[in-house]
This record gives sequence, C-alpha cells and structure tokens, in this order.
Amino acid sequence: MSRDVCVVTGVGPGTGKALAERFAEGYEVAMLARNEQRLDEITASVEHTHAYPCDVTDLHVLTATLDQIRIDLGTPSILLHNAVGGAFGDFLSIDSAVLERNFQVNTMALLHLGQALAPAMIEQGHGAIICTGNTSAYRGLENFAAFAPSKAAQRILLESMARHVGPKGVHVAYIGIDAVIDLEWTRKRFGDKPDDFFIQPTDIAGECWHIAHQPRSAWTFNVLIRPFGEQWSIA
Repeated sequence: MSRDVCVVTGVGPGTGKALAERFAEGYEVAMLARNEQRLDEITASVEHTHAYPCDVTDLHVLTATLDQIRIDLGTPSILLHNAVGGAFGDFLSIDSAVLERNFQVNTMALLHLGQALAPAMIEQGHGAIICTGNTSAYRGLENFAAFAPSKAAQRILLESMARHVGPKGVHVAYIGIDAVIDLEWTRKRFGDKPDDFFIQPTDIAGECWHIAHQPRSAWTFNVLIRPFGEQWSIA
C-alpha cells in the first residue's frame, strides 16, 4: 500500500464511522469493532476502509488482528482508540463486573494497542495515538461509578504514554467531548433539544484529524470540545 495506515477502534454508526470516513481521505483505514455487518456496510460505501471484526478486550484476538493489518495494509502510523465501555449506576448498586469490563475496553485495550503499535512509530520517528473521551475522565459523578474510573485511568495512562513517546516523535492526545453526540438514540432521548444542542460526529472527526496533523512545535495533549451553547461541565 502506498498510503499510510490508520487504525480506528470502536467503529459504530456515530463517531467511529465519521473517523473512518475522515481518515480514509488520506489513509488506508483499518476499522475494528465487534459488529462485522456494520463494518462491511462501511467498506462497501467508503473507499480505503477495511473491516477487521475484533473484540479489543480479547488480547489474543486483538494481537492476531493487528498482525493481519500489518500483512494486508502495512504498519499503522495512527491509532484512534474510540472503543468505549460505559454504564450508569452509583457505587452501591453497580455490578463490579461491569466496571471491570469497562476498564478492559477503555484502559487495558489502550495499553495493549499502544504496546503493539508505538514501537514501530518510534522507529519511524512519527505517528499519532489519540483517544476520544469525555468529561468522565476528569470527574466522578454519582451515577458514573461504573464508567468514570475507567475513563480517568485511560486519560492518565495516555498522559504517561505521551511523556514517554512524545520526545521520540509520536504525538499522543486525549480529546474530551463535553457534549451529547448526535446519534439516533440520543435524538430520541433528548427529543426536545434543538440541533445546536448536539455535537456532530463529523466535527469530532475533523478535530481528531487536526490533532493528528499538528506541527511538532505546537502539539496538544488535552483537548476539550463542546457545542457553542454548551454549559461547561469542566474548565
């Protein structure tokens, strides 16, 4: 392949699909998700996208999938970790297995992906590792006890990665989304809200593209994005 390779995890109908479409403008995009049918639908309509059904919490499967991507497309130079495990509930009511599962998706998968892909980026002297996140990474609200700890750990792990690989030429960044993403189910849940209330997946993807291609003299780690009318959840 003459194009560089981008890996996107958690390719669903919203942000994941938008990321795949945006980065397919300049890369061969390897899309990871559990839903094979959804991936096939995207590959049928978006040139330069490639389906790799995969549960990122299964280290054996994830390792084999990344090996296959290298064979099929080449060595990835960009990782967009968009896969997310989430649930609601206070700390007295949640099932500990749910938090553990979310930790596997949000944090441990990032660790495994970074360990697998960062060495080649370091050797090449360039690359980008970006996580899409939200304000749960910065605060623990009452009913986010099964989710926020895993996102906070994800952000801190990513910061540690940034401090290690940044001086070696690899840009690492965390994009916190302080908004409700415009999806079919969120439209139903917030049916009384105007269009401006929602953040658009295509705009999230556009910001990820911008961050992935920042000049080395002005790299960003923490990025917070929100609609213009959003009341700030965090500074």
